[in-house]
Amino acid sequence: MAVQPGTYNITLQRRADFSFELTFKRGDPPVGVDLTDASILAQVWDKKRTTKYADFDVEYLDRTEGRVQLSLTDTQTQELPDTVYYDVLFVSTLGFREYFLEGLIYVSEGYTA
Repeated sequence: MAVQPGTYNITLQRRADFSFELTFKRGDPPVGVDLTDASILAQVWDKKRTTKYADFDVEYLDRTEGRVQLSLTDTQTQELPDTVYYDVLFVSTLGFREYFLEGLIYVSEGYTA
């Protein structure tokens, strides 16, 4: 069953590590999606999807409850333009692919280097 991806816009600092935690849920009432046999992919692109800037590192915090942490390193955030796009893709072991989240990343320059 496909879901409409949620939207979450992010503001992060250039040249700084960045991470956020996600819990994949579905149903009514919402319950965690079991990620035991699944993979999560997340990437950062320009609007036209001609330049990929980064792949998020995905750490599985609790696969049975659907909890992951997505991270970018300071080196990756240094290379980002001021506004980029990202999404988060769920991939089952059978190859079923479903987007759960998408949004903009706004990059704040920061002053301390």
